[in-house]
Amino acid sequence: MKVEKLLHMAGGAGDSSYAANSKIQEKAILKITPILDEAVTEVHKTLLPEKMVVADLGCSSGPNTFLVLTQVMKIIAKQCRRLELQPPEMQFFLNDLPGNDFNNIFQSLDYFVESVRTEKGALCAPHFVAGLPGSFYKRLFPSQSVHFFHSSYSLMWISQVPEGLESKGEYASPNKGNIYIGKTSPPLVVKLYQDQFNRDFSLFLKLRFKELVPGGQMVLAFLGRKKKNIYNGELSSLWGLVSDSLHSMVLEGIVEEEKLDSFNLPFYAPSMEEAKAVINAQGLFDIIHMQMFESNWDPYDDLDDDFVIDNVQSGANFAMCIRSVLEPIIGSHFGASIVDELFSRFAMNVAKHLVKEKTKLPVLTLCLKKK
Repeated sequence: MKVEKLLHMAGGAGDSSYAANSKIQEKAILKITPILDEAVTEVHKTLLPEKMVVADLGCSSGPNTFLVLTQVMKIIAKQCRRLELQPPEMQFFLNDLPGNDFNNIFQSLDYFVESVRTEKGALCAPHFVAGLPGSFYKRLFPSQSVHFFHSSYSLMWISQVPEGLESKGEYASPNKGNIYIGKTSPPLVVKLYQDQFNRDFSLFLKLRFKELVPGGQMVLAFLGRKKKNIYNGELSSLWGLVSDSLHSMVLEGIVEEEKLDSFNLPFYAPSMEEAKAVINAQGLFDIIHMQMFESNWDPYDDLDDDFVIDNVQSGANFAMCIRSVLEPIIGSHFGASIVDELFSRFAMNVAKHLVKEKTKLPVLTLCLKKK
């Protein structure tokens, strides 16, 4: 699987697009607003740059793309009013893989401009927005040129499916029947995924260290794991329901078994301890803030309890969210013809699961400062 070419969210603005189904991600961005406020304020107050460069890594498309930019602009404007300073010129870079729907982003640019006008109609600060296609597991910027990095719901996507999971000749994949770490995955599969995440996250930190100015900071939020038992992790449960949906289609002859056995997600949900261990091992960043919060699967369920009011509707809501994330990569591997049926079955599987357990998405949030 060529991850850089195939991994992207569903484009456009239709019913199954990421733009129309990214409320879970929006909630995460709003949840970490206080952390973002503190980090951006500290960077500006400490460095007082005349020109400030901010990059959003894994920006995707849709309304969330400009949400962080709007927040940063308003934080800087507020800070400058308090200090009686002229706001710096702001250069924003929106980064994602080349398959991202950048057209959708720039067609929405006018809405962003209007959102950062003051009550008197003036802009919060002079600003410039540019798209930057490319993997954040590679260098993206000149050395010491970026003041602040943000990334939300992106770093759980690893650079590649771990080597060793593919079928070879008469030898079946060691992860047969699973698309991620499932209950039947052998310890080898767990190790391959963990090693790949450790390599990728280490590389990400090294690259961003080179690109950040001294005193620069990053705020990172990505899906992780709360449960110690990786086989019973929250994301293992989620992807297990997708696997079950595909397996039922194999049994009915709709999907070839070989297709399922050769499909593994380039994804890993680390625990807080795993992420912290990589950061400490690199020794490049001070951890300013580290926390975990949980988000309901159903983006329209705002209750913090463990009760699901309508499991069928919640299953349908969540299925649309996951479809907007997986449809391009599923369609490329299995064929677009199975997508509707797959996510119809997935919605029913989620509904049944929510009757037994209101599983939630753990989100790791980190604020790191360059040493």
